[in-house]
Amino acid sequence: MDMNTIESVVATTDPGQWRDGDAWLAGGTVLFSYGSPVGSEEPLRRLLDLGQAGWPAVTVSDAGIELAATCTIAELYALPMSDAVAGRNWPGLELFRPCCDSFVASFKVWNMSTVGGNVCTSLPAGPMISLCAGLDAKATILGRHGSSRTVPVAEFVTGDGKNCLAPGELLRSIHLPASALAARVAFRRLSLSNLGRSGVLLIGRLDADGGLVLSVTAATKRPVQLRFAAAELPDAERLAAAVGHSIPAELYHDDIHGLPEWRHDMTLRLAEEIRSELLDPVPDGPPTVSGDFWPPHATSPQPSTQPEFTTEQQKEA
Repeated sequence: MDMNTIESVVATTDPGQWRDGDAWLAGGTVLFSYGSPVGSEEPLRRLLDLGQAGWPAVTVSDAGIELAATCTIAELYALPMSDAVAGRNWPGLELFRPCCDSFVASFKVWNMSTVGGNVCTSLPAGPMISLCAGLDAKATILGRHGSSRTVPVAEFVTGDGKNCLAPGELLRSIHLPASALAARVAFRRLSLSNLGRSGVLLIGRLDADGGLVLSVTAATKRPVQLRFAAAELPDAERLAAAVGHSIPAELYHDDIHGLPEWRHDMTLRLAEEIRSELLDPVPDGPPTVSGDFWPPHATSPQPSTQPEFTTEQQKEA
């Protein structure tokens, strides 16, 4: 869209340059759609462009994975099959591609939209919020006066289109800890229509200490996490009670992608599926994902599901 209030575009990663009427620009897939940050009533005058930041998209170490806020969805999707994580026993990598596919995105969005942008937009269905919350990721935030702080992504988002960022603060990176990546995981997602926006998205994790972590997103206005110690793993009845206690009726999201009552019922259903999968697994059974296009990807328009063409085939096309 045309943004006819913009007076200048400034290439910078310095929060100290921020002033009223500014917006940080990464991929711009939401900014150029809405014309201003979600929830903002002030017209934009400048864009602070992170396009030349030069931050490494992904950094892998024994401590886990560091994602730059400017890491694109395409770069994240490629990570599980890359040499950077080869040989690492990180089952949590199995979540990356289903979460990327949850965008149901065009080629342009797939290659321009960023992990940080999706988290900062803070919409309930943001799949990068789901991924990061499910893996206990922490966000590093830069302040306007040289300060920095870290916040769990599960607490970063505070409501529909709302987060903990103060004016001018910049999301620099997101750290996925090795301890969470090493856990067994389960993924469930539902929408009301084929290839539709996520209405319910749950991620479960069985940690090395035997504890169970369940993260609820998309169904709720902000992420909700339930944690059970190894000595207190729930049965179906106790899990349903815990979900009911942790998610009051008013916290369920309400829009055209799902009524609160439906989101509530599907949250209970998928939570029990995850509990059963992680606590009563099928021996040597493959990880299970549910959703509109897993498996197979036969009807998905996602770039990730399309056949790879050779150079000769591309020339012929």
